[in-house]
Amino acid sequence: MKATEFDSDFDSGNDVTGNLDHSKARRVNQEARRVNVDFPTWMVEALDREARRLGVARQSVIKIWLAERLERSPAKEASRN
Repeated sequence: MKATEFDSDFDSGNDVTGNLDHSKARRVNQEARRVNVDFPTWMVEALDREARRLGVARQSVIKIWLAERLERSPAKEASRN
């Protein structure tokens, strides 16, 4: 399928998902990168309690809380300007 046909179908509201190769799809700036962080025992225990309360993994709690904090940070605002 040519790009012009794809664009025309998309603009007409037709379902174009069958024409996409999902095997190579990726989310921009969402690639995972492993980091190691050491936490004091009390903090790990508190994270585990919160994770159990929410019914999610400890890692999910950490990711969500960090993302929320980074969204509010002044550095985030500065990068938008």
